[in-house]
Amino acid sequence: MSLEKRKLPKRTILLISILIFLAIFIFISMDTLRNEKFNEILVDLGHKDIKNLKVVNRMNAEDTVTKEKSYVYKLTFFDNSLNKQCTGFITKEKDKKYTKDFDCK
Repeated sequence: MSLEKRKLPKRTILLISILIFLAIFIFISMDTLRNEKFNEILVDLGHKDIKNLKVVNRMNAEDTVTKEKSYVYKLTFFDNSLNKQCTGFITKEKDKKYTKDFDCK
C-alpha cells in the first residue's frame, strides 16, 4: 500500500503565488493609507511633528445620554516637538469631527 503524491500544476502554483502577493500588497497599502489619514487628523488636532504612528485598534462606542454611535481609535506615537511618547484615544463623532484624549510622557 503505497501512497502516490501528485504535484500541483504550475498554473495553480502561479495563481496561488499571485493571490498571496496581491493580499500582502493590499494589506500594506491599507495600513499605509490608514496611518496617513490619522497623521492628517493629528495635524489638525495640534500634533504637527510626529513619528512612529501606530493605530492599535478601533472600537465602537455609544453615548449613554444621546444614544449616538461613534468610533474610538487607540493610537500611539512619538511627538518630536514635545519629545514625548503619546498614547491615547481619538473619537470620531457623528458629524465627522474628531476629539482627542492623549497622555504624553
